[in-house]
Amino acid sequence: MIGRLVVVGLGLIGGSFAKGLRESGLCREVVGVDLDPQSRKLAVELGVVDRCEENLESACVGADVIQLAVPILAMEKLLARLAGMDLGQAVLTDVGSAKGNVVRAARETMPGRLSRFVPGHPIAGSEQSGVEASNAALFRRHKVILTPLAETAPEALAVVDRLWRALEADVEHMQVERHDEVLAATSHLPHLLAFGLVDSLAKRNENLDIFRYAAGGFRDFTRIAGSDPVMWHDIFLANREAVLRTLDTFRSDLDALRDAVDAGDGHQLLGVFTRARVAREHFSKILARRAYVDAMNSNDLIFLAQPGGRLSGRIRVPGDKSISHRSIMLGSLAEGTTEVEGFLEGEDALATLQAFRDMGVVIEGPHHGRVTIHGVGLNGLKPPPGPIYLGNSGTSMRLLSGLLAAQSFDTVLTGDASLSKRPMNRVANPLREMGAVIETAEQGRPPVVIRGGHKLKALTYALPMASAQVKSCLLLAGLYAEGQTSVTEPAPTRDHTERMLRGFGYDVKVDGATASLVSGGKLSATHIEVPADISSAAFFLVAASIAEGSDLLLEHVGINPTRTGVIDILRLMGGDITLENQREVGGEPVADLRVRGAKLKGIDIPEHLVPLAIDEFPVLFVAAACAEGRTVLRGAEELRVKESDRIQVMADGLLALGVKCEPTPDGIIIDGGEIGGGEVHGHGDHRIAMSFSVASLRASAPIRIHDCANVATSFPNFLALCAEVGIRVAEEGKS
Repeated sequence: MIGRLVVVGLGLIGGSFAKGLRESGLCREVVGVDLDPQSRKLAVELGVVDRCEENLESACVGADVIQLAVPILAMEKLLARLAGMDLGQAVLTDVGSAKGNVVRAARETMPGRLSRFVPGHPIAGSEQSGVEASNAALFRRHKVILTPLAETAPEALAVVDRLWRALEADVEHMQVERHDEVLAATSHLPHLLAFGLVDSLAKRNENLDIFRYAAGGFRDFTRIAGSDPVMWHDIFLANREAVLRTLDTFRSDLDALRDAVDAGDGHQLLGVFTRARVAREHFSKILARRAYVDAMNSNDLIFLAQPGGRLSGRIRVPGDKSISHRSIMLGSLAEGTTEVEGFLEGEDALATLQAFRDMGVVIEGPHHGRVTIHGVGLNGLKPPPGPIYLGNSGTSMRLLSGLLAAQSFDTVLTGDASLSKRPMNRVANPLREMGAVIETAEQGRPPVVIRGGHKLKALTYALPMASAQVKSCLLLAGLYAEGQTSVTEPAPTRDHTERMLRGFGYDVKVDGATASLVSGGKLSATHIEVPADISSAAFFLVAASIAEGSDLLLEHVGINPTRTGVIDILRLMGGDITLENQREVGGEPVADLRVRGAKLKGIDIPEHLVPLAIDEFPVLFVAAACAEGRTVLRGAEELRVKESDRIQVMADGLLALGVKCEPTPDGIIIDGGEIGGGEVHGHGDHRIAMSFSVASLRASAPIRIHDCANVATSFPNFLALCAEVGIRVAEEGKS
């Protein structure tokens, strides 16, 4: 409990702070100080404060916390007055939007009180002003930055932190200098540009027509030029060093834009515009440490799946994720312009796309699955401006590690909370054998730091366990390594990298289980048509198989023989799946898959098929739960280090639905039978959420599936396609 809070300056910010804390009950008494008699009168009448004082000295007697909410250039005089008073152990804090000048003034006027001083800045406001605009909820879900000094006592910081949190603010701590640099870029520079642009246009002869025909974009950008001129005058003078540094950087970028327009350099303009278009959303994802396109406010997105139903019709599922990733990577490193059709606009592939934008590649789209990549050649990548954020995409991180190991610049690869738990030594260790310098966090987990400027030597490597990601990583590193790089796998895995390298004109030799290439070649731009993803099709293959009377056609599905394990396993279980209209598109085999309802039986899944269906096992577990008899999976320990521990998470969910099953270290034993309804958890893993959606077809009651936001990772329109073919699953609360 705070005894007495004194708020000096009862404008919008000071008044809202006082009113919010008075209503919170955290302070026994809230006292206001303001020079304006009308403001003092209103503050009491409106319940902003308990009482008001005109005299600063009498107001501060017995204060526990003193909040300074006066204009920023008035702060120096106020601090000098406070320095002459006996304030006891009162904690001082402020709300100024520049901190350097306030701290300098505090050091000059009250050096003995710095342990009780906590500079602060609430990033909140309103078009309204004055004490009558005081709003107890003004700071709710807004950032408040505290900039404690080296001398600030921890208990003083804790008091101020607690006051802001009582107002439901999002409190962060930051160094003074860092705060002023950040605010100069994010707040002060935009205001300066808006004021300057409006003033410049207003001075022109044709000013009336300019404002008459101004569209919404102009009004949106220049709205902030309607801000209080005196306040912003003070801010720019108070934070002028940081503003000048930011302005100089912007002026340099503006000059580069002018030069591009002058030279007719469309490529340069396109690069700026494509990066800018997605920048705001991209950085929002990084700050939230969220997966790439999940819903902004979905703390627990719940799917509600109704029991029963059968499937019919014809659909095309989204493009293959593995091929979408590789099309961006190789298209960026090719010479010329690569056109991609059928690109998967899910978060993982978008993370790869953004990574190459960060490294200077101009990429147009995606728009309805079309992407245009202006390749820079094998040695044309540029240093990214900061860490490369890859959301939830393990494929992106592992393959990029190989590509970046031989670049001339350092890179840091980061991801969301899920990706940050996944092992990366399986690629880091063989890359180190090639001469790469790579650092990881403990237990080989991200972030992955790759030191540039190291020559790679070729490697002959036998994979300890089958992994297309490790194989692809080493082959991509081999593009830069001196000599021939060869990778031998213990069991076949997807070969999209080998096929696509050939599609870009690079010679890759495959001899049995060994793929090899020699550095020194080049990649030539090409046209890529991404087939529908068999991993996405798998949910509907199982759904139609377990729902009696179903007859469904899945169009244009990739049937690369290294990916068709799900078809082989379902057929061994008695599934009725036929391949129609088989053809080859861009080096990849494609077919339309017809699947009909069938009575499935339990099997021992052949271990040679395990690597060919590693991503499809969650939904195959649902098929096993619906099959007659026992299904046994062995040799699938890799499932324990995916986005979730897919063996344990699926076992937990199946048990919750009444299915008898037993997880083992490298697999699972499932006894088919009745599936009940109930609550299961997706654990942020898209394949788990979609698998239990499919299980509802044979359930006896509804299934509520928690934590489904990441379905957007690989299957953005999953719910829409379910509704189209007859699976009754939707977000809870929506039809």
